[in-house]
Amino acid sequence: MKGLILSGGSGTRLRPITHTRAKQLVPVANRPVLFYAIDAMALAGITDIGIVISPVTGSEIQAAVGNGSSFGVSISWITQDKPKGIAHCLLISRDFLDDDPFVLYLGDNILQQGLQGFVKRFEASRAGYPTGWRENRPTGQQIQQRPAARILFTTVSDPRLFGVAEFDDQGRLVGLVEKPADPPSSLALVGVYLFDRSIHSAVASVRPSKRGELEITDAIEWLIDNGYRVDHEILKGWWIDTGKKDPLLECNRLVLDTIADDVQGKVDTTSRITGRVALHADAELVDSVIEGPAVVGAGTRIVDSHIRPYVSVAEHCEITSSSVGNSVIMAGTKIVDTKHIVDSLIGRHAHIGCGVRNAGAEAGDTNLVVRLMIGDQCQVELGSS
Repeated sequence: MKGLILSGGSGTRLRPITHTRAKQLVPVANRPVLFYAIDAMALAGITDIGIVISPVTGSEIQAAVGNGSSFGVSISWITQDKPKGIAHCLLISRDFLDDDPFVLYLGDNILQQGLQGFVKRFEASRAGYPTGWRENRPTGQQIQQRPAARILFTTVSDPRLFGVAEFDDQGRLVGLVEKPADPPSSLALVGVYLFDRSIHSAVASVRPSKRGELEITDAIEWLIDNGYRVDHEILKGWWIDTGKKDPLLECNRLVLDTIADDVQGKVDTTSRITGRVALHADAELVDSVIEGPAVVGAGTRIVDSHIRPYVSVAEHCEITSSSVGNSVIMAGTKIVDTKHIVDSLIGRHAHIGCGVRNAGAEAGDTNLVVRLMIGDQCQVELGSS
């Protein structure tokens, strides 16, 4: 089985961060989102992986991933000249995929459950049925016996934003609707799919949607309409599409909840660490408090500061006389004399400091909360509290 990861999106919902870097390389718990997808495939025994990239961010992603050897996989690169839809990515990946079954994984998604069981159930279902077709006696339609696809669903609060499942009275999957105004169910497609070679006939047959893209929902609908067997299952555990700030911060929290306590860096006698914290061997904590879960990268120095739960601080940052909670701070950033930063996504080599007192602030008010989403190399001066 092969793997195909889509990593070509521009990430407009994460701007300004994605003005200067690929959205799939934005870190969660100090690792790029894309790396979690590669890890999931490697753990499922999938070592031949194609990654679809764009001409804009492709070179940055290639530099970060390399040839795949650090993950124990082999990487092939496939360039999509323009964003034309998920199904279009399958069209341009045809030579790489050949006639092999494969996992399709959206590169900005992270699943708690991984891929091992999903892949095993697909392989077992295909081994248990012969090739060929049988007649559906009530309708006379020819139905494929061996499944051509297996797809994941999860319950969502607003299915109008997703591809949504439609079932008949017997609970059988009979269709998919992309971003429906009147959703037929609350079960939405998760960004992970399993296909055999039948999907290539489907994507070659569908036409662009109203938004000018070849939709994967239309391709799966084509399989269903033409008698191909499409199995499904309900996702166990969480699934996050990290394409916006708040979901990315939620994903950071969920991943940090799984980390092991690993304090290797330098911690002075006036500092205190509680909870599970991964402190890199080259990091330093001086007269500060870290409440886990949290991760701190190499070369980062934290002085006279309070790092509250669910913070990821990347490498070579400096945090002085500040308080940060529930945030992702990228490499090389400096935060000085800034209290109560929360729920923030802060780019690389940014500088956040305390400027002149805000004229509207009451004297002695130390409870001002600051929420930020700023890009690389930005400089921000906040009013003194």
